[in-house]
Amino acid sequence: MKDRKTKGIGLAIVGAGRVGLFRGEVATRHPAVEWIGIAERNPNRGGSVAAKIGADFVTTDHRELLARPEATCAIIATDEHLHVDPIMAAIEHGLPMLIEKPLATDLGESARVLAAIQSAKLDAVVGYTQRFRRRWLAAKEKCATGALGDVTMVTSRAFMNRLVAIDNYKRTDKPETISPMVISGTHALDICMWCLEGKQQAEVYARSIDKVLGPLYQGIDATAGMIMFADGTIHHLNISWALPVTWPAAVYSLEVGIVGTTGVLTIDDTHRDIVLAVSKAQQEGYAPDESRLVDFMGSYPPGDMALGELRGPMADETVSWLNRMALGIPTQAATAAEAHNRLMLTKALDLSAKLKQPVKLPLEPAIEKEMLRKVA
Repeated sequence: MKDRKTKGIGLAIVGAGRVGLFRGEVATRHPAVEWIGIAERNPNRGGSVAAKIGADFVTTDHRELLARPEATCAIIATDEHLHVDPIMAAIEHGLPMLIEKPLATDLGESARVLAAIQSAKLDAVVGYTQRFRRRWLAAKEKCATGALGDVTMVTSRAFMNRLVAIDNYKRTDKPETISPMVISGTHALDICMWCLEGKQQAEVYARSIDKVLGPLYQGIDATAGMIMFADGTIHHLNISWALPVTWPAAVYSLEVGIVGTTGVLTIDDTHRDIVLAVSKAQQEGYAPDESRLVDFMGSYPPGDMALGELRGPMADETVSWLNRMALGIPTQAATAAEAHNRLMLTKALDLSAKLKQPVKLPLEPAIEKEMLRKVA
């Protein structure tokens, strides 16, 4: 067996919300992690998470953290609209990164971040956590090995209750940058684009609805659309994150069908196979709500807490990335270029829905801004 030398890890975690805590708890158990530092704008939250994971350093300033000599890599786990500054600071210090999706919520900023990562030749991957579920790994394998022949059509349907949407709209002063496609639909989109890897994207067409979240938050309820490829392949997709709070999925309920010239693959990721019904509200899922007494267990994308540990795709993804840092082992994590592509596609779908017309791909930031000026 080839002898692999293990590198010690000094881990900087920027953002100590749910994801920062989840990944930090996993990191404390990894044998290569020798030091953990946390940057969190809320000092009470930062102190609480630091105590839980036994962090060696805590600050409210991400620049102070990323400049620490102990830091050898970083996890960027802030709110979606706050990724750019810590990413650029990590690039300045040459730190490899695991970045929560997306790179940015603005297409131009995402392009700037991607260019900086590529110019610095940094190892940066993006947290499309669903790639670490076994069912999606199996789907990728069958598409990559040609078991379905030439894939000609993919269809996906994502349902979510409105807890995630409400939380996101409450945390931003720019609701126009928040949409079901950009924040949540991107997970289903990434899985499908991963299975369609190598095909040239040509055009999108979409429509949106805003009858529930529009009046309350200037938000979007749901978007349905199509992505057309140069070879005639089509991806039909839809997402609604405006279902009632009592919809049983803790977050995601997804169905995907992949059709090829010699085969078909259907994946039920709705999690209806394990149903929890209780008389007293549980502290599970994205944002526990007392009116929610029924859950599809396993539908919270990071995974489930069991016997004191987070178990599931986010734990697997974190361990895989830490192994990448310590041992140089490749992972199936999304690249920064793939993450920018997913944001570009979601922005193009949102733009098409606003314009009520097709949008050519790839969508460049300058073209997006010009088209948005016209619709305004």
